[in-house]
Amino acid sequence: MIRLSELFFTTLREDPAEAEVASHRLLLRAGYIRRAGAGLYSWLPLGLRVRRKIERIIREEMEAAGAQEVLFPGLLPREPYERSGRWTEYGDGLFRLQDRKGADHLLAPTHEEVFTLLVQDLVSSYKALPLTIFQIQDKYRDEARPRAGLLRAREFTMKDAYSFDVDDAGLEASYQRQRDAYERIFRRLGLEYVIVSADAGAMGGSKSEEFLHPTLVGEDTIVRSAGGYAANVEAFETVAPEPLPIDGRPEAIVRDTPDTPTIQTLVDDANARFPHEDGREWTAADTLKNVVLRLTHLDGSRELVVVGLPGDREVDEKRVEVAFQPAAVEPASEEDFAANPGLVKGYIGPWSPAGPVLGERSATGIRYLLDKRVVDGSSWITGANEQGKHVFGLVAGRDFVGDGWVEAADVRAGDPAPDGSGPVTLERGMEIGHVFQLGRKYAEALGLKVLDEHGKLVTVTMGSYGIGVTRNLAAIAEIAHDDKGLVWPREVAPFDVHVVATGRDEAVFRIAEEVAVELEARGLEVLYDDRPKVSPGVKFGDAELIGVPQVVVVGRDAAAGIVEVWDRASGDRQKVERDELRAALGR
Repeated sequence: MIRLSELFFTTLREDPAEAEVASHRLLLRAGYIRRAGAGLYSWLPLGLRVRRKIERIIREEMEAAGAQEVLFPGLLPREPYERSGRWTEYGDGLFRLQDRKGADHLLAPTHEEVFTLLVQDLVSSYKALPLTIFQIQDKYRDEARPRAGLLRAREFTMKDAYSFDVDDAGLEASYQRQRDAYERIFRRLGLEYVIVSADAGAMGGSKSEEFLHPTLVGEDTIVRSAGGYAANVEAFETVAPEPLPIDGRPEAIVRDTPDTPTIQTLVDDANARFPHEDGREWTAADTLKNVVLRLTHLDGSRELVVVGLPGDREVDEKRVEVAFQPAAVEPASEEDFAANPGLVKGYIGPWSPAGPVLGERSATGIRYLLDKRVVDGSSWITGANEQGKHVFGLVAGRDFVGDGWVEAADVRAGDPAPDGSGPVTLERGMEIGHVFQLGRKYAEALGLKVLDEHGKLVTVTMGSYGIGVTRNLAAIAEIAHDDKGLVWPREVAPFDVHVVATGRDEAVFRIAEEVAVELEARGLEVLYDDRPKVSPGVKFGDAELIGVPQVVVVGRDAAAGIVEVWDRASGDRQKVERDELRAALGR
């Protein structure tokens, strides 16, 4: 058993100032982790026990799905990542360093390259495939804003698995086995999940799905319909309305609209001075907003783009990052506007007296991309590229065209699902797992080929499957707590039973130890609070914080053979005979 008097831990009575969310606050207060730096945490014995329970569940299900465990270094050479292109694709998110000889290295954010090279080194024939290997290893990403404790850290632990198959049919089968294993893992961890279509990002590949845990502290947005559609917000595809007839539309009119640099001031001015011909009120949805963004490409070059979208929509930061990846995206600066006199801030638009010319990049001379809702025949109020002037009745397809489409606008409840399954709803979610069909991206870049059954060299096809171990621990803590402390599910709790000796009578401590020994002999993991000079109130407070699901209190009735069983989840307490303890615990 583990004696609390000897355990390396301490609890905190007050919430740490830096703790933003429940998991961060309680894991610090209950003595599971300690902050070592921004986004960096040391693990104490209690935290390691929970972490290892989660790892055990993952290992069991990975092995049941046919995967074999390996382990790679966290420190890796530059060359494999150079060959795959990710040395530069990762940008500032990569920890780069040099050894004493000046050779470039990195702290691995993921391990696709070295997994691929290991298989290339050991496998030469299709007879060795299919193969799935996995590891549980620390990862490193230079987060710009590490926050929320373990939920967004710079060092974190992941399980990453990779499948290797000779053809696409094999990949489909391997992918499904891993996907099924993930469902079993999250059910055992007690985590609700939604499987959503996702963007593959820097990983690449043909198919990507995320397992998102619905939670208010999540940084992702789950978009789903009652008809079964589910995606994260980055992967949502806008449903374009049907085009409208252009013939017979009145000509566009340029009007003086002084002091109207925002959508709201423009709408107010239009309603006051230029009433709509059919008598209805102008709204933001009648306006075409034009947002200027600066892209920084991997080679360091910069480019401005203008995104045109309905004025009642905002640019979504995550969606625009995906739309322009791998370039970094940020709003245009004052210097950008000063360097481009064609951009009249507050009055930007695609209109030109010469009319629409595809490839001319609109009147601003800058690449112009449109939201899918700006269909041919739709009519808009938008900037005339002159100070204090807007164009009314500007018709898409007649008066202007874009240089392409972009998924940049925010997604809203009620938007139609792209699969026709009805309107969508939105909720916050946290990524707890991700599965990819990588295909042949890394195998081609790194030369992973095998001889097929006909003796011909073929490129291997791959899948990638990740689960954030430490993030899942935090996700469990986010739901497994009450207002007094943690309440761990049985499968991941640091101990099965927490035995608490109360009072000062030596007989109580002797009986409490006997109880602890008996429980341990039955195969239970026991934490025994044997601290002799600590008050019952402090002991109970620590038991509530630590969150072992069942607590056995040995106190004043111990001499009469009575102990108290306390269920942390329900709060129920019952006094039982010592010989009935096993039945009361349900063990």
